[in-house]
Amino acid sequence: MKHPIYAEDWPDIDTVLYNRSVKLFRNLKNLLKVKLELFADTQVLQGDIFLFNHFSRFETFIPQFLIFEQTGAYSCAIASGEFFKEDTILSNYLMQVGVFPHDHPRLFAMLAEQILRGRKVIVFPEGSMVKDHRVIDHKGQYSIFSRSTGKRRKLHTGPAVLGQGVEALKAAIRHAFKIHDQERLQHWQDQLKFDSLDVLMAVSLKPTLIVPGSITFYPIRSSENLLFKIVERFSGDLTERQSEELLIEGNILLKDTDMDIRLGDPVNPCCVWDWRTHWLMEKLAPDITDSNTVFKLNKQATNWKQRLLGYFFIKNAQCSRNQYMEKIYASVTINLSHLASTLIMNYLGDKRDYIEKSRFYTVLYIAIKNLQKNPDIYLHRSLLIPDEYGDLAHGVNRRFDHFICVAKEAGLIAEQDECYRFLPKLCEDHDFDQVRLENPIIVYHNEAAPLSSVREALLTADRTYPQISPLQLAAWRFEDEQLALAIEQESCSKRQNGNFKDSETAIADPSPFLIQPKQANGFGILLIHGLLASPAEVRDYGRKLSSQGYTVMGVRLKGHGTSPYALRDLSFEDWDESVRHGFNILKIHCDKLFIVGFSTGGVLGLKLAANNPPELAGVVAVTVPVKFTNPAFMLVSLLHNTNALVHWVSSFEGVKPFIENKPEHPDINYRNIPVRALYELRRLIQHTEALLGDIETPTLLVYADQDPIVAPESAEIFFNKIGAKDKQLQAVTADRHGILMENLGETWAVIDAFIQKQRRRPSPMSLTPVTELIKEIAS
Repeated sequence: MKHPIYAEDWPDIDTVLYNRSVKLFRNLKNLLKVKLELFADTQVLQGDIFLFNHFSRFETFIPQFLIFEQTGAYSCAIASGEFFKEDTILSNYLMQVGVFPHDHPRLFAMLAEQILRGRKVIVFPEGSMVKDHRVIDHKGQYSIFSRSTGKRRKLHTGPAVLGQGVEALKAAIRHAFKIHDQERLQHWQDQLKFDSLDVLMAVSLKPTLIVPGSITFYPIRSSENLLFKIVERFSGDLTERQSEELLIEGNILLKDTDMDIRLGDPVNPCCVWDWRTHWLMEKLAPDITDSNTVFKLNKQATNWKQRLLGYFFIKNAQCSRNQYMEKIYASVTINLSHLASTLIMNYLGDKRDYIEKSRFYTVLYIAIKNLQKNPDIYLHRSLLIPDEYGDLAHGVNRRFDHFICVAKEAGLIAEQDECYRFLPKLCEDHDFDQVRLENPIIVYHNEAAPLSSVREALLTADRTYPQISPLQLAAWRFEDEQLALAIEQESCSKRQNGNFKDSETAIADPSPFLIQPKQANGFGILLIHGLLASPAEVRDYGRKLSSQGYTVMGVRLKGHGTSPYALRDLSFEDWDESVRHGFNILKIHCDKLFIVGFSTGGVLGLKLAANNPPELAGVVAVTVPVKFTNPAFMLVSLLHNTNALVHWVSSFEGVKPFIENKPEHPDINYRNIPVRALYELRRLIQHTEALLGDIETPTLLVYADQDPIVAPESAEIFFNKIGAKDKQLQAVTADRHGILMENLGETWAVIDAFIQKQRRRPSPMSLTPVTELIKEIAS
């Protein structure tokens, strides 16, 4: 092939321009909706040649900037020679930021020199975009579709050839050191522009590492976007290929999309060298005088040793290629759409054209819980955060609904009664440039196909679905509650806690708990702690109840037991969701439940009771806050709104985002109260107060007659508005707020008497038909 005429040497990277480009990239990244995240440890980032799969056009500009942000190292890249045909502003810019034309006759030699100088090299070895993500053929072998030939082929060996060549150059330098050839060493030092021979030695001893990486976009959308509309308006008619790329990639850039870049374990090109390669390198090292010599061994060899070494280099490069090809596709970040698509395509493979909705949701949930234990699978963060996937167990999920909506719009799935039916279009062949629009399910399925354990997890979940007991699902849901705490703790540890690091004294275990007695009495009790506290506040009481035969769960409200900063970002709806999760877990273990909530937890318990769930036998609210002894609480709304305004117009959090707290139990409660939390408490009180008339469940309100925080009349205000016929208001003698934790005024005995009374009441289910008839006539 005749190469175009290029200069023999290529300009070195203009570091000033490169740095400006990085700064521009940072600013642009903040404007776009795509969320970039690089997953790599420090050791991996010390690699030399970085490889990535190719799904979109704009992604080719991103890895080098992310690597620079992480390491400060400059990167070279390869672009089509089309960009360098003419002397333009773009071609000059690309030359100065380390981009080389793919058809330069000295491409490998120049890149090898850049690597020896400490630069990174970015390569997309697929050679072109793989829009269908299909990288495994019908024989189970790795291959991709080539647009130019119309056939399938393996990835290019170019990165492996480059790695072999760099290692050969290093071997030649090491040989010169070994025989003390000062003339050759000086030659290498001058050629590579090193300051000293010590630097040359260090470079020659460092192994050349090829780092395979995978780029995963989620979700993939095909709806119209602003970029598509602008280009269509000013460019007139677009080809189908142009329209498809503007729709898909415009949505990635302009709508919330995660772009996860995950780097796998490096491949050392020397690891495939056998004794013959090492022997020939030792013999031919003196003949290697520059970077050009190495890459001419195969086609311009001058003796049999050079020809044989060139042959081995090709074979070794193929082995290295196979290694990094497998690792690229093993580093995919698996998301919910991958799982749903894989399950659908396997159903079709088994000639099943529908799946029950409840089965679909539950199978996905089971598969997620099993995959979380697989260290070889990289799960998208939404499959690690219970708030994102946990509701699948209850037949709802925001991300899954989006997946189904896209599939229905594409004509791939239809809803029929309580089933999802798979339509014939799913099995049709689609044009390579239209498949992302026409069949996103096959694209997701293809992307996950190299990971056989993903498919196995789904098939196992589907096979065992009929045997999965509600208790097992409840155990997983409780595990999710513990996982949510761990994630919140990790997130808080990474955040700057301002001046709170030394002032916060809460050291008690904040974990949610589920205590199952040795001899269960069939009743469960859900304990809900108060604002600023954690389940530690009710743990001792929970143990006492368990000793009486109750199954007890202490729920953790989101944002509690970690950091005031975590609480600051949440609403009362988040706390309410925590309570509902706990209730749903506990009701699997027991047919009848009681709720006991302290302070804010009591208000949340009453809010849940307003729905009158059939499992609820009674609700106890202890020291519910309606009015406070401190009149400053009335100013919370004003202070919160002021904080919000200040934060909106500036980077400051507000005039006073936190208020100092002097808790009764400093080992459990936060010492700093987010103003936002107090505002949300006020919202919760107002919201629940409007629902009290709906409560039909027997209710007990307990309060301290000398509470220093909550005004004693608070309980009476709520009591008068509760609609239940069976309701009690009980005062205990105490001058502290925490009467439940400290069992002041025999609070536990008061609650126990109420619960025992409700347990003695006949269940509506136990009434005879005659009694039911008498009740109906009487009413």
